[in-house]
Amino acid sequence: MGAKEEWQVSCRDIASRRRDLTVFVSQGHIVINVPPGEAAVLTPLEVGRLRAALREAVVAASDTEL
Repeated sequence: MGAKEEWQVSCRDIASRRRDLTVFVSQGHIVINVPPGEAAVLTPLEVGRLRAALREAVVAASDTEL
């Protein structure tokens, strides 16, 4: 396939520690892996990056269904 299949989005947890969200495609589904046991706190810029990662993952997942 050659396309990127995993995306990292920086965020912070509720205690303001640096964390990452991971978005990836698994068997045609979009998976979002969040910090374990934590809430992800995102700035507007980070939300934009999450949106872009999700959009790219949808395209990648659609390619696997062909």
